Amino acid sequence: MISCWEVAKLVENNRLALSLAVDEWLTAALAYPGVQLLNLTIPIIVESTKLTGFHRDPADQLIVATARIYGCPLLTADSKILAYPDVQTLK
Repeated sequence: MISCWEVAKLVENNRLALSLAVDEWLTAALAYPGVQLLNLTIPIIVESTKLTGFHRDPADQLIVATARIYGCPLLTADSKILAYPDVQTLK
């Protein structure tokens, strides 16, 4: 859920250009096989405060905590997330 918000914010701030309106792009991205929209939960919020050695960006903390709680790999190009050893990532 937080990744969707980040995409929308990047578009809002002209840091990302999409070929579709952001809501249409998110709908298409979420329809891709294997992609799931995961809800933000209390355990994720708590886990986001326990990421020893991770940087202080709250959105990234929530994204990493979500991957950890759900036990799923995180697809990212973010160097700070890729460098964090306590989350499974795909580049």
